Amino acid sequence: MGIFSSKAFNPERDTPDLTGKVALVTGGNAGIGYATVEHLARKGAKVYMASRNKEKAEAAIAKLKALGLEHVVWLELDLSDPRNAKTAAQEFTNKENRLDILIHNAAAVFETYEIMPDGVQRIMVVNLISPFVLTRELLPVLKNTASQPESDVRVVVISSDGHKLVRGKPRFKTIEDLNDDCSYSWTPSFARYCLSKLTNVLYAFELNRRLASSPDPAESRIMAISVHPGFVNTFSQKPEIARLHLSLLVGLLVSPFAATPELGAYNTVFAAAAPVVRREREKYGGGYLVPVGKLVRPDGTSWSSWLWDREVTDSKEKEEIEEERELDERGRELWDTVEKFLKEKGI
Repeated sequence: MGIFSSKAFNPERDTPDLTGKVALVTGGNAGIGYATVEHLARKGAKVYMASRNKEKAEAAIAKLKALGLEHVVWLELDLSDPRNAKTAAQEFTNKENRLDILIHNAAAVFETYEIMPDGVQRIMVVNLISPFVLTRELLPVLKNTASQPESDVRVVVISSDGHKLVRGKPRFKTIEDLNDDCSYSWTPSFARYCLSKLTNVLYAFELNRRLASSPDPAESRIMAISVHPGFVNTFSQKPEIARLHLSLLVGLLVSPFAATPELGAYNTVFAAAAPVVRREREKYGGGYLVPVGKLVRPDGTSWSSWLWDREVTDSKEKEEIEEERELDERGRELWDTVEKFLKEKGI
């Protein structure tokens, strides 16, 4: 089980009945995504498993059906091209007129530096730009759901505490800022991953701000949250590890310290469905959660902030107000940069 555990929240015990609700989980065919799909389906939700590989998705769905979970459906989604994210959203809306839970779980991790045909590095396309498009295209069905009585519509973005390891406080005023190769780092691929996870935190913060301030009553009832799943043993499942026949060795080395994917999904499910999040939406909206359900400040440019999270309280010090203002500015910049890029590309 590793060092990760939670007595405060357990999806089986604490998640309300989700019968009649619809969820979409990207990267749901393996790891934390698969566990998230299982947790939600066990509570009665119809879950769309959005992933690229049909064969792997069908195998995962067959495993869930063997557990008696019948309402899981594959949705083809390739995040390496934002146009495909747009197509996937259209495919979803052709089938459904409601969406209660959207979870951006899929992510590229240890990527080689590759500029895609549209001029953006691959890890930023997969981890930021395509999820941006997917949410944008699904907004009408999210709004339709939020307009209904007793609705509870949430967008959950999986980030990582790795965002605290980003050097300095980078701004994202241009696409070139998103294309930082992090060559100054000892581990550039990991640094690029951390940078992309920082954009996830900023994106969720800005998405929630825009939704909450919308003059459309339905839109203002949609909430966005970013989460850190914890240290989870998904490394042994990575294709690059499997190709080297190191899955067993990596699993043995990591498992004493890491959570299983089932436990790693707890924080995601908390963000997606815990009743307290709905009751205290102003507190949780735009927030950053660490396991399990702990709302902390998503800042941190030092090792002290990596080791000791600062929990959110009702009272804010002057420094915290300044940090929130800075998050707001950086989130707006990032949003405007992505929006301008998509407009230029006609996406």
